Amino acid sequence: MMQSTTGASRSRQLLMSLVPLLFVLIWSTGFIVAKFGLPYAPPLTFLLLRFTGVLIVLLPLVLLSRAPWPHGRIRHVAVAGVLLQAGYLAGVWCAIKIGMPAGLSALIVGLQPILTAFAAPLLGESVRGRQWVGLALGLCGVGLVVANKISLIGLSTASIGLCLFALLCITVGTLYQKRYCAHFDLRTGTVIQFAASIVVVLPFAVAVEGLDWHLVNVHWTPQFIAALLWSVLALSIGAIFLLFALIRRSAATSVTSLLYLTPPTTAVMAWLMFGEAFSLIGALGMLVGVIGVAFVVRK
Repeated sequence: MMQSTTGASRSRQLLMSLVPLLFVLIWSTGFIVAKFGLPYAPPLTFLLLRFTGVLIVLLPLVLLSRAPWPHGRIRHVAVAGVLLQAGYLAGVWCAIKIGMPAGLSALIVGLQPILTAFAAPLLGESVRGRQWVGLALGLCGVGLVVANKISLIGLSTASIGLCLFALLCITVGTLYQKRYCAHFDLRTGTVIQFAASIVVVLPFAVAVEGLDWHLVNVHWTPQFIAALLWSVLALSIGAIFLLFALIRRSAATSVTSLLYLTPPTTAVMAWLMFGEAFSLIGALGMLVGVIGVAFVVRK
């Protein structure tokens, strides 16, 4: 019996050690999905369909399993969801739609671990000297990866502002959830967060994009449907569940440092799928970023 318990414990530890890697791989597909899906639907409309799809999948599961609701914390869960889902995604996707290069948007959002580290004392967490070095290395790595993709020519202040807004939302959302509602049932919590995000995004989609019940501004191509399904199942359910699991078990600074690995991973995916340039400097940036994350998360 003791050997069986030990084996199960080791298997669990191995599984949990793979969670950060799996999270980075899935999260990094976000820009790829945007490239596939945005030509066929406005960004806020796409996000509303994505949020609705999550509810269609999860709500029956919640009702059938009688999953517990976070009584007394529903408001906190909803606020965190609006920041992490509606605010962050809407900012990034709208910025890309109006011309922001994916590389530059990744670099701007890549400032999040630094901001989170500065705010760590608010959560009772301390950032050691080695972690500050790791955060700086990670930021340098991100910069090297996207250096050959950045072009400020023709960029509007609106696109830059939207990316900064997304950066603020994901940083505050991560800190807020870690402080006020780090522990809740993932099924019911995710339902609350995406329902709240629909309430916030819907009026803007109607006012800005002319959304109506007939969805006349959506072109239902196979490419769009595939992008939408991946967004719902892999990104909004799979990756978010993994993110919440990481927030539960790790310090906020360590969790957000994983986002340094997103731009390099996205760059490799874009190179493989779309033939986008990936230079030797970019490869060096990946290495620097990995070393930086290792500095931050090492016990």
